[in-house]
Amino acid sequence: MASTVGGNPGGDGREDPAGDLRGDQRGDLRPDLRPDLRGDEAVRFTSELIRIDTSNHGGGDCRERPAAEYVAERLAEAGLSPLVLESAPGRANVVARIRGSEPGLPALLVHGHLDVVPAQAADWSVPPFSGEIRDGEVWGRGAVDMKGMDAMVLAVARSWAREGRGPRRDIVLCFTADEEDNAAAGADWLVRKHADLFEGCIEAIGEMGAYTVHTAGGQRLYPVAAGERGTAWLRLTARGRAGHGSKPNRENAVTRLSAAMTRIGEHRWPVRITPTVRAGLLALATATGTALSEAELDDPSFDVDSYLARLDPVAAQFVAGTVRNSANPTVLRAGYKTNVIPGLAEGEVDGRTLPGPGLAEEFEAVLDELTGPDVDWAYQHRSQALTAPVDAAIFAAMRDAVLAHDPGAHVVPFSMTGGTDAKQFAQLGIAGYGFSPLRLPPGFDFQGLFHGVDERVPVDALRFGAGVLDDFLRTVG
Repeated sequence: MASTVGGNPGGDGREDPAGDLRGDQRGDLRPDLRPDLRGDEAVRFTSELIRIDTSNHGGGDCRERPAAEYVAERLAEAGLSPLVLESAPGRANVVARIRGSEPGLPALLVHGHLDVVPAQAADWSVPPFSGEIRDGEVWGRGAVDMKGMDAMVLAVARSWAREGRGPRRDIVLCFTADEEDNAAAGADWLVRKHADLFEGCIEAIGEMGAYTVHTAGGQRLYPVAAGERGTAWLRLTARGRAGHGSKPNRENAVTRLSAAMTRIGEHRWPVRITPTVRAGLLALATATGTALSEAELDDPSFDVDSYLARLDPVAAQFVAGTVRNSANPTVLRAGYKTNVIPGLAEGEVDGRTLPGPGLAEEFEAVLDELTGPDVDWAYQHRSQALTAPVDAAIFAAMRDAVLAHDPGAHVVPFSMTGGTDAKQFAQLGIAGYGFSPLRLPPGFDFQGLFHGVDERVPVDALRFGAGVLDDFLRTVG
């Protein structure tokens, strides 16, 4: 059964907090002769998880516990002992460990979040929390972000229990709260309060990557994330002299802030090609037949923008947003009456930074210059940029698992423009990869469905993903 910590009855906390599934304990579930029960469960669990509304409105307004209990029950049925951990009332996470057959190998973390962004039902073709299966697709908020991945992981763990199979490495399963806000009630809290649960983990997989991208030239790409830009959310404050709106005022806080925001929004950041982006460029060049050599990349005169203009536009999108730092103005606040010049104006900027020595400092120096002497800035939220090696054995194992199910495709590394819970787990020295495999048909707007209207995932994509995950998690050493 699932043990519980955090103020809800149901467990005394004395069970093995990481859970255990050993070779002699894998017969707990009734064998089923249907050929793809694993795929069936991946589809059903996706639908049922969507029906549990875990909308995260920010500021602590979310309740993941019902979904956490659902996950814990499915794992307990597979002979595991999942631990449900509440960081605050209703804010629940689930952790369980599956023991590997080779104890000398390092453990692997598999993480997915349980919360979703809100959805306005009036905008949708189907109720966003119905989990309806229509036209071969599972519809609803979280279908791709990321209850589908959660469901595939559950289905794989249960398949192992039924069939007496398991991984070589210890696998730590972690289902988190609060990823869609700031992770304070989820991965960040787990890392600070329960780091022991991730003992031995040196690598992790989570969202997002290994989904089919169809190029204009007919190639099938599977981008696997091996890096993330850092988060640098900023608050800008301009102070001036308050006064009557009809009188001249050279110390207008609104003018000062507006000028600084314009400078930030129009700034062209210098190109900085990180190791992950470099590897991605070379892999995309090979996949699409767009010539590029190591020597060209090493040439100081290499113009990445011109190269991306020649590259297949679908392929280029995986590089274009990660060759520079960025800062985009997003919020303005000032004033309370048309004929009153306020003495204070505030703004917010979404900044993102590349991994690498000195790049964070470069970002700060540029912000000092762009804001000028009349505007102050400070970090509102900050997290590190990440990079993970693409020449590691785990990356090769991910590539092999995908290609075994889709021969002729191309697996390419890329760096995410945004971020995931991998940033929190990196504080424990865990290298994170985005690997949530899905085989998608041409024309399926996967990226557009993240936080979008009519979010959905093909049934066949979930079946494919569960198979790829099964192969990868069992064989990776």
